[in-house]
Amino acid sequence: MLTLGMLAGRAELELAFAGGVDAARFEAVGVAGLTALTVSQLLEGEPQRRLDAGCLVLVTGLQFRGRGRAEVALETLMEQLALDACAGLVVSLAPGAHQPLPQAIRDLSHALSVPVLVTTAPLREWAKTRHRLQESRLAGAELRASQLTTLVQQVPSELADPRAMQRIADWLARALQVQVLVSDPHRVLAASPATAAEALAPAIIHSSVDAAASGRPTGPHTRLISLGPARGAGTVLAIARGTAPFDDAEVRLLGHAAKLLGLLDQARREYRAAAETSRAARRAAVELLLDGEVDKARRVLAAQAPGLLDADTVRVFVVDVPCAHRDVAVRRCEVVTEGRALVIADPRADRRILVVQPVRPGRADDGVGADLTRLVAALGAEASVGGSGVYSMSLLADALREASAAQGFALLQPDAAALSAPNTDLIGLLPPRDAQLWARSLLDPLMRHDGQWEQMRETLSMALAHPYTVAARRLNLHRNTVTRRVARAAEALRVDFASVADRIAVGLALELVTHREPPARSMTPGAYAPTLHSLLSSPQVTAWADTLLRSARGDRRDLITTATVWLTHEAHLEPAARALGLSEATVRSHLRALEAHMSRDLGSLGGLRDLQFALYVATGKVEIAESRGVLVPAT
Repeated sequence: MLTLGMLAGRAELELAFAGGVDAARFEAVGVAGLTALTVSQLLEGEPQRRLDAGCLVLVTGLQFRGRGRAEVALETLMEQLALDACAGLVVSLAPGAHQPLPQAIRDLSHALSVPVLVTTAPLREWAKTRHRLQESRLAGAELRASQLTTLVQQVPSELADPRAMQRIADWLARALQVQVLVSDPHRVLAASPATAAEALAPAIIHSSVDAAASGRPTGPHTRLISLGPARGAGTVLAIARGTAPFDDAEVRLLGHAAKLLGLLDQARREYRAAAETSRAARRAAVELLLDGEVDKARRVLAAQAPGLLDADTVRVFVVDVPCAHRDVAVRRCEVVTEGRALVIADPRADRRILVVQPVRPGRADDGVGADLTRLVAALGAEASVGGSGVYSMSLLADALREASAAQGFALLQPDAAALSAPNTDLIGLLPPRDAQLWARSLLDPLMRHDGQWEQMRETLSMALAHPYTVAARRLNLHRNTVTRRVARAAEALRVDFASVADRIAVGLALELVTHREPPARSMTPGAYAPTLHSLLSSPQVTAWADTLLRSARGDRRDLITTATVWLTHEAHLEPAARALGLSEATVRSHLRALEAHMSRDLGSLGGLRDLQFALYVATGKVEIAESRGVLVPAT
């Protein structure tokens, strides 16, 4: 848009501010059009209509010979110019005329803030100027329409799009040649260019939101606009330009942009609140699963992810990333596993992300592990992922321990991934058919009657993994009921659950029949059933045992001997310490060191199982239980 200063700079118009008028004050006033009046029209009371805002009025034929009708009419015209927000008044004088404007006109110009200019150019030059102003106005209208169209095009298809604010800020910076900052009291939401945050922060800090909410400028070329629906809202749009101030069209465009940014900010807040609620529910569900509270976890997650936890079995993945990148990594994990897994930031470790994948029958491999492996590769060299084998849902804590151990091994792999690798998942190394036959042979006395089996399977799994009091609470049973069922199971299986070896054998058999595929054909009475010894005799299991104990063997303390004696005394500290000639505290510290070396929890049945089998395979100095409760003596 042309301004009074730009018009005064055109030599052909011979235009200048009248003497006594502050030119610097009015040079930046925009001119939207031109209206010409003769002195006769002025004396007849023209114009008798409202003038357009930003219009410049040219009066021709004036002669000042003392205070007369012309001067009075001109004063009336100036009052109308002030009311209609016109750009100013131009008085055309004859070339060489020495008739200064009356002092009353100049005083009125100052009082009404209506600039008065004089020109000696012929009318044909002003006719050309009118045409130029019309062209400029048309071009400005087309520009604003184009800008508004482009602004609307910046609206994202999803209001919660995290990049939408930045795209609008970038567009505003280009369109108006300004610096743009969108911020709330806690963070910068968008800045364009990147230096805008530093440049505009002082304006936000030292300006009240009340002043910003009205859109009033806080400096010569700086504006703050509150994006909230009411004054006092924390999110603010700050715009600054180092050249010309903002004209009315630009201010309107900024108002439109602020409305769009306000909607995006509102959507961002609501989406964040919904996402936090969803994540809190998912965290609660995972915590309940880790405690074995499967039914409660299903109820908690029923509204968030209907049916996701209906499966009876599960896999767990542990993704490890630098702390600073975890929030981004969590969102990316949520995207790549959407609808197939639960993703939470591990509250116990600030680098870890837990991914819980329910596994339905026949769908053990639905791509979650492969998707996480690709994601870890994209996250960079400091990221890694470990995965567990398939576990029953109630044994999620055991699956997590295996996944954590696998993630440690993943650090040594070229692709930083170990998804239930052979050196971490013992069950995956056992021959599937033989393992099923052994497990079903051991559990056959319980599996003969479906009603008894369904009752015993759940009770035994929980009672072997936890103290009876805890198991009773999680099963919603009385402790005496759990005790009676376990006693009946021990009698039917001919085992002694006071024996660590028997507890481990039955626990392994339960795990195998719970989440592993059954043999191709059913067992028949008298059919061949492998022994536990034969299951553990493969080269793969030997390699697994050596790998699991390798780190512990390098410890200066004799951890292997401590573990062997401890297991021989049914995992009791006091008799083991007496047999070793050590204090109980020393034995306890040895076992804790062994847990760290093996990445296993020796307070869990799964951790005890891996330790016992590894020592049996690697040293032959511990006993394992065979089917039907028969013990295999140490070699």
